[in-house]
Amino acid sequence: MLKIGFLQFEPQFADVAGNLNTVMNMLETVEADLMVLPELAFTGYAFNNRAELESLAENPYESDITEALFSLCIRKKMHIVAGFAEKDGGKCFNSSLLIGLAGLEMIYRKLHLFNTEKNYFDPGNRPPAVWPVGGAMIGMMICFDWIFPEMARTLALRGADIICHPANLVIPEKCQYSMVTRCVENRIYAVTANRFGTERGVSFTGGSQIVSPDGEILHRAPAAHEEVATVDIDVGLAHRKMITLRNDIFEDRRPEFYFG
Repeated sequence: MLKIGFLQFEPQFADVAGNLNTVMNMLETVEADLMVLPELAFTGYAFNNRAELESLAENPYESDITEALFSLCIRKKMHIVAGFAEKDGGKCFNSSLLIGLAGLEMIYRKLHLFNTEKNYFDPGNRPPAVWPVGGAMIGMMICFDWIFPEMARTLALRGADIICHPANLVIPEKCQYSMVTRCVENRIYAVTANRFGTERGVSFTGGSQIVSPDGEILHRAPAAHEEVATVDIDVGLAHRKMITLRNDIFEDRRPEFYFG
């Protein structure tokens, strides 16, 4: 069994220290193996331009945020997936960090930028990957990646049992319903950690959720409140790819007939 969960809150734009303090306080009493935070959890989301993003983005290997989360992971013996504005040389990525007992263990850079994100973020330049956490394999997506079924399928084919999905969702419930389908069609778990509130005229929808490989919503947060939620899962359920005695969802694929 593995205990996984999400933290849903309302980040304040550009208040990096304050947002970090909120996250640290909310997680201090949590007992879990894996926790997922929202997209861009520490900077906020609604940048006006590239210069504003560059002033807030950080190198995660030289960040007080990473150090604080690493310290928390050590004390709590957990892993954390956190949305992060990443600066790497002259580029800025909408990224997700996996932090655990070994420090910063993996970085995913958002491949599918949404709407005005294209004005200031650089598109991700690394393929989706998986990483071991507590006897499970996890993969990461970020927000708008949900609308591309290739993302979840690629992670599942690479061995993911759990998709960690930091998000700043603005379209009510469309993603939440779609992530149920992503879980069913790949027989995996997914944790979508969304934010709520309104920032510079952009409204976010909350409704963070954890979904099972059977498409069961194990927990869903309200639309407009802080919440930390955890559930116990059987990772072995994500290893069972048979949906009938004669149908394995991966072995029955016919990729020679598929096209992009």
